[in-house]
Amino acid sequence: MTSKEPQKVGLITATSLVIGNMIGVGIFVLPAALAKYGSISLLGWVFTAVGAIILAKIFSNLSKIVVNKSGGPYAYTREGFGDFIGFLMAWGYWVSCWVGNGAIAIAIVGAIGFFFPVLETNSVYSVSIGLGLIWLFTWINTGGIKESGIVQVITTALKLTPLIFVIIVGLFYFDINNFPEFNLTGNSDFATFPMVAALTLYAFIGIECATIPAENIKNPEVLVGKATMFGAVLTAIIYILATIVLFGILPTDILQGSAAPFAKAAQLISGDFGGYFVAIGVIISGLGVLNGWILITGQMPMATAKDNLFPKIFRKENKNGAPAYGLIIGGLLSSAVMLMNFTKGLVDQFQTIVEIVVFVALLPYLLTSAAYILIIIERKLHCNSWVKTFVLGGLGFAFSLWAIFGAGPETVFYGFMLLLLGIPLYLIMLYNKREK
Repeated sequence: MTSKEPQKVGLITATSLVIGNMIGVGIFVLPAALAKYGSISLLGWVFTAVGAIILAKIFSNLSKIVVNKSGGPYAYTREGFGDFIGFLMAWGYWVSCWVGNGAIAIAIVGAIGFFFPVLETNSVYSVSIGLGLIWLFTWINTGGIKESGIVQVITTALKLTPLIFVIIVGLFYFDINNFPEFNLTGNSDFATFPMVAALTLYAFIGIECATIPAENIKNPEVLVGKATMFGAVLTAIIYILATIVLFGILPTDILQGSAAPFAKAAQLISGDFGGYFVAIGVIISGLGVLNGWILITGQMPMATAKDNLFPKIFRKENKNGAPAYGLIIGGLLSSAVMLMNFTKGLVDQFQTIVEIVVFVALLPYLLTSAAYILIIIERKLHCNSWVKTFVLGGLGFAFSLWAIFGAGPETVFYGFMLLLLGIPLYLIMLYNKREK
């Protein structure tokens, strides 16, 4: 049964989806990895932040051109390049979502292990909690976008609290003498910069998330763009300020060796309470990002299925307007990915799959940037600002291409192999369309 009136959410929820899906568990440990390179890593943050904001602007502009159409990068790529390229993008993006959700569940279990060390040695407990989380948020998302949106707003607010706490209070503990030297690697600045930029790049994956459920957002031609830009800018500011403050609070040797730098800084500021406060924030952050990406896992194939490019089961909605079958299928696949990681002998394969998925997640940015220029030309828009269009789209394309190049040739090769696996499904869907 399909609801007559689709559920709609506003700017706060849409922005929370962008911020919440970008800020996951990784940012709480990333400054420690960056400290090994030195303060040059701050330039990496600035570079990737500028690139992410350029991409956000492209998505924002497209949301005003391809109006009230869900699917985000899929819808824009299909508009620019046609069904086949649009399908490949949707296929790869969907796979990256459910594989990523399995990885997120594993990371949350690891964070919970801070309070319950038994999870590090007992696979049964770990698997049970991970599976429970996947299906809890799958069930929440079957309640409709309003239900999952409430969870997203709450978890986003809660996950930002410890980060903002460390940034603001940490300023009073800031000591410039703790700041690492510019380049600690022994390599040239030119050789080091791409490495730190690549590390920071993946923290911005998710800037497109407000565009994917566009049909469920009020006044989408206005709010989707605003949510995308607000989310990208606010997240960039938090990332950069948090890294600067941590560099000034913790001596370099301690920061480099810390598995939980934010917790270490909070502990220095307010004792054990601060450490526990941040540790809980890490768990909540993981829960929020899992909720947000499970929502996307149902929304992306539903938008594709409505164009008859995915099996029709994915477009079936329950009484709450949620793609229940798509969510369940995604939950089953994420569960399989998580179980695989807890099976001895498959950990290396799992890590390889995650690397491939990162490449597949970056590809939509490249295609969307190119599609932006093509759509503008085809529709003869911005006739008086062709230069701006080509500069914006060209910068987005160049940044995305650089990001894909940074993934490495092996990852790119296997990523393309993953995309090719979707071709049989496309041929089946094409045959069914012609039969009709």
